[in-house]
Amino acid sequence: MTDEPRQRALALVRRYGYNATSFQTLEQGYRYFFHGDGCVAYVDTGGAWVAAGAPIADVSAIREVLLAFLAAAREKRRRACLFATEQRLLNLAADDLVSLRIGEQPVWDPSSWPDILKRRASLREQLRRARAKGVQVRAVSPHELSAGTTREGIERVAARWLKARGMAPMDFLVRLELFSFPDERRCFVAERGGRVVAVAGVVPVPAREGWFVEDLLRDPEAPNGTMELLIDLVMRWANEAGSRWLTLGLSPLAGEVPPLLRVARKGGRALYDFQGLRNYKAKLEPQHWMPLFLSYPRGQRAWRSLLDALWAFTQTGFLAFGLRTLSRGPIAVVRLLAVLLVPWTMLLALAPAERWFATPLVKWSWVTFDLVVACGLFRFLHKRSTASLAPLAGLVTLDALLTLVQAGLWNVPRASSAAEYLVIATACAAPLLASVVLWGAVRVRLNPGG
Repeated sequence: MTDEPRQRALALVRRYGYNATSFQTLEQGYRYFFHGDGCVAYVDTGGAWVAAGAPIADVSAIREVLLAFLAAAREKRRRACLFATEQRLLNLAADDLVSLRIGEQPVWDPSSWPDILKRRASLREQLRRARAKGVQVRAVSPHELSAGTTREGIERVAARWLKARGMAPMDFLVRLELFSFPDERRCFVAERGGRVVAVAGVVPVPAREGWFVEDLLRDPEAPNGTMELLIDLVMRWANEAGSRWLTLGLSPLAGEVPPLLRVARKGGRALYDFQGLRNYKAKLEPQHWMPLFLSYPRGQRAWRSLLDALWAFTQTGFLAFGLRTLSRGPIAVVRLLAVLLVPWTMLLALAPAERWFATPLVKWSWVTFDLVVACGLFRFLHKRSTASLAPLAGLVTLDALLTLVQAGLWNVPRASSAAEYLVIATACAAPLLASVVLWGAVRVRLNPGG
C-alpha cells in the first residue's frame, strides 16, 4: 500500500478520531475503506473484513459509512465485524448490528490523579520504591524516536518484553509499533543508570481531546514500581496539557461478558491473566469503566464473528499461532506436560510388555526414564531453576528419538487396528511436542535479551 491512503486516514483521525482505536488504525497492516468523508480501517483475513473500532467519520455520517462498508464486504463475499466498538456506535446503528460485550476499558480524568495518589498509600509506596532504586522518568522527543541511543534502548526493552510473554506476538490492535508518526504520538521512558528499563507509548484520541496509553513495556529486570512511576508521569503530563480523558485501553474479557467468554476467561488464564490485568488497572482508580463490544451484522453468527476477530489477532491463523506460542515454552504448557506425564507413566507400567515392548527390561527402562523426566519437570516448576532446563530438554529430545526408533522397529510392524496406530502416533508426537516446548523455554529463559 502506498502512503497516500494512510495520510488520508490520518486527516480523518485528526478530525473525527473518537475511539481509543482510532490512531492505531494508522499503523502497519490495515486496509482502508473510504466512503464520503469517512473511512473504516480493517484487515482482510481471507474470510472476513475485521474492522478496528467504529467508522472514523462525523457522527452524522457514521451509520452511512458503516452500511457502505458492510455492503462492500458482502460484495467481496466476506463476512464483516467491528472489534472494540463503543456504546455510541450501538446507539447509532441499533437496527443494523448485534453487539457482544468483550471487555471494558478504564477511563480517567487526569486532573483527579493527585487525589488518587493521596488516597492510595500503596501506590505512593510503589513510586517511592522505584525512585529509591534510582529510576528516573522523562518524556522522549520525536527526534529521539527517529534514531540514537534512546531509540535503541526502547527497541531493546520491547524485544525483551515480547520475549518474556507467554504467548507469541499478536497483530491487529495489539501490534507493537512505537515509532510511527512520531510527531503525533508521545513517548515516555523510565531509565536507571542511563539505561532505558520501561516505556510508555501514548497516542491521541483527537475527538475527545484525550490520550490512550497504547503500550506499557517493562524490562524483566526493571525495579518494582517502575511502571507506576511512568503512569504517574503520563497522568501529570496529560493534566498539565489540559486533557480530561485518558485510558489504558481494553481489559479483554473483563466485566459482565457473556457466559461463553467467562468460560474463556477462566480457561485461558494459564496463558493470559485477564483478571490480573483488570485488577492492575483497577488499583489506579479509574473514574469509570467503559464497556467495549464486538459488533457484527444482524443474521451473522456470534461464534463466527468471534473467530474472525481472533483470526485477525493471530496474523497467520490459529495453528501457526499455537505452534509459535508452544515454541516459546510457556510455563503453563510445561506444567501441563508434567501433569500429563504422571498418568502416561502409570499406563506404561500397566501395559503388557509382550504387546508393546520387546522385553520387560525395555518396558521398565521406559517407566524409569519417564519418572526421572517427570521429577525433573516438577522440580523445575517448583524452583524455576534455569540450570535444569537444558538437561531436561535434552532428555525429552532423547525420549522422542528413542520412541521413534522403537515405534519403527517394534510397534508399527505389529499394529493391527486403528486404535493401536493412534496410541503409537500419540506416543511419538508427545515427546516431540514436549521437546519443542522445553527448548523454547531454554531459549527464552537462558537468553532473555536475545
